[in-house]
Amino acid sequence: MTGHPLLAVTEIARTEPYLRAVGEVFRAFRDQDSGCVAYGVRLADGERWFVKEATTSAARHSLDRAWAFHRAVRHPVIVPQLHRFRVGSGGPAVVMPWHCGEVLYHPTLRHRGGRAHPDHPLARFRAQPVATVLHAVDRLLDAHVAVEAAGFVAVDLYDGAFLYDFETGALRLIDLDEYRPGPFTLEADRLPGSRRFMAPEEWRRGSRIDTRTTVHALGRAVRLLLDAGDEECAWRGTTEQLAVVERAVRADPCERFTTVAELAAAWQAVSRGRGGAAGRPGRRARTAAPGSPAETPPR
Repeated sequence: MTGHPLLAVTEIARTEPYLRAVGEVFRAFRDQDSGCVAYGVRLADGERWFVKEATTSAARHSLDRAWAFHRAVRHPVIVPQLHRFRVGSGGPAVVMPWHCGEVLYHPTLRHRGGRAHPDHPLARFRAQPVATVLHAVDRLLDAHVAVEAAGFVAVDLYDGAFLYDFETGALRLIDLDEYRPGPFTLEADRLPGSRRFMAPEEWRRGSRIDTRTTVHALGRAVRLLLDAGDEECAWRGTTEQLAVVERAVRADPCERFTTVAELAAAWQAVSRGRGGAAGRPGRRARTAAPGSPAETPPR
């Protein structure tokens, strides 16, 4: 074999045997609801890589969509798909750089006590100093300004897409496989995603899905990351920051920020002006933000 064993290969017979032949499979992710199986691979030179293979028809379509997304969008926070190859007569597998960290929420794993348990990654993230959380929020918003600029809208954004390194404080985004060019009209009964993050229009066939839908998802993300728990009654930011979030998650898309860039600018204005990491903490919110779900299902 000549060339890089992962970045130069074009077709293999079976994924796991091939990976074990060219390196060490040090992690395997088999219990995924996406229809994909993924592996952490260490090659002889010590470099680590992440290889993700589609095992169902739906997963193949999703990886094809993701490949187009990653060709159009590059940002330091978004873990890129660098190469892909065909597996036998089936679908594709993609190669990504390996990054250390923990997914803040894994829908297929059951933790004792759920997200509120002190050992859960999301609970540990929420327990960090506010300034640390705000840094992660800034990275999340900045990445989606780039997503918007490339003409894409967020679909299926939730805390399972947040890979967080507790040692370095780096937030990265993974598994953005459902992101797609927008705007578009919803031709199904609903979009994939977590009820905790989804906008009302994502549940209505015939709805327009556009950048204001992304604004809603980001607003929900900020609301949940900056709260001390899932009850959404322990807001850790300022009242000015909460007002920005509340506008972002309004049920009527026309009442939200028009663009992600507008949301990010408003957030920065209250976070680095008279509030935010350098300012005073706001009063704690006693009610859920408008537009948030009344119930919190597992995902």
